[in-house]
Amino acid sequence: MLRVAEQYAGTDTGRQRRANEDSLLARSPLFVVADGMGGAQAGEVASRIAVESFKHGLDDPAEPELALSALALEANSQIHELSHANAEQAGMGTTLTAIYVGEQDVAIAHVGDSRAYCLREGELLRLTDDHSLVDELVRQGRLTPEEAVEHPQRSVITRALGPELGVEIDTRSFPARAGDVYLLCSDGLTTMLGEAELAALLLANPRLSDAGEALIAAANEAGGRDNITVLLLRLEEVHAAGELQLKEADTGVHAVEDWDGQHATMTAAPAVTAPVSPPVTPRRPRRASDPPPAQPRRRRAGLRRTGVAVALVLVLAVIGSAAYLASQSVYFIGTNSRGLVTVFRGFPYRLPAGVNLYSSDYVSGVSASTLSPERRKNLLDHSWRSEGNAAALIRSLELGQLE
Repeated sequence: MLRVAEQYAGTDTGRQRRANEDSLLARSPLFVVADGMGGAQAGEVASRIAVESFKHGLDDPAEPELALSALALEANSQIHELSHANAEQAGMGTTLTAIYVGEQDVAIAHVGDSRAYCLREGELLRLTDDHSLVDELVRQGRLTPEEAVEHPQRSVITRALGPELGVEIDTRSFPARAGDVYLLCSDGLTTMLGEAELAALLLANPRLSDAGEALIAAANEAGGRDNITVLLLRLEEVHAAGELQLKEADTGVHAVEDWDGQHATMTAAPAVTAPVSPPVTPRRPRRASDPPPAQPRRRRAGLRRTGVAVALVLVLAVIGSAAYLASQSVYFIGTNSRGLVTVFRGFPYRLPAGVNLYSSDYVSGVSASTLSPERRKNLLDHSWRSEGNAAALIRSLELGQLE
């Protein structure tokens, strides 16, 4: 069974845009990138609606492609309805690329020109097709990939959520492996960097946080013409509870590794004939008047010490589990190594051994250096916040609406 072992989520306004119209969701096992269009008062609304449609997860994880498609169609209806109800948001839309990590596969839903990739054994595999004018021309053989890069209409997309009442959602399932790294990104990354550059940066930065920051920095260095959003996740193999194997004991009895949840075949070592013991003289039966036999004090003391140790371990395990669960519902706002305003998940503390009790949850495109001293003091004070409160503050900050 596969699960997400490491992840990174970051977005950046870029160097030529005033607002960030990208939105993302990184809530394992579900990851979503959306790139809005229609202006700051419309594109960011469309992308946010798309992402929020996935916020509560899949209705039927047993059929992930159908579930992803249903959520995408629901988002399309909401965006389309709102665009017709509000003149300022007329014609708005958004791309969407979503991945759901299952036990053996990743399911993908896709509309537009955001992308999904898989890095496997040093090779970068593209998992989605762009719904754009130039990509359609390339698929028809009317343009070469090299010509598409410089085509003046390369930003024109042919399919998105919102503009039409109905939309076709591309879905597929991709057989996953332990060690796979998946990249979801908006076109602000892929229009600035070629796939060879993406692969090189991912391979050069084994830690996903380093890789994500390097990708965003490289896209900005190449011009940063659009908003840049990057989601990265690495998979690992975990064993299900029913796959437990018993090691061969000294007695030679062991369990066959095939376990179907109800039956296990047991195999025993051949019987060994025990040596014949010398005759034992029978002891006199104990009388009621006899004093009680001496108790093995050392053994009892050892058992007590073992019991206390086991109880202490159990208590510490319970406390540790409770602390971990509590940390998963606590968020705070600070800055990352690049000075960007970042939402962290966990407690804002570091243990003496250098272990952080928090992890990066969302990297905004706003540099702390652009904030006034008062705003920095109020926003970056590491106060414990709910997920909703932290997300609302960051969104208002990115849109320039934070008072």
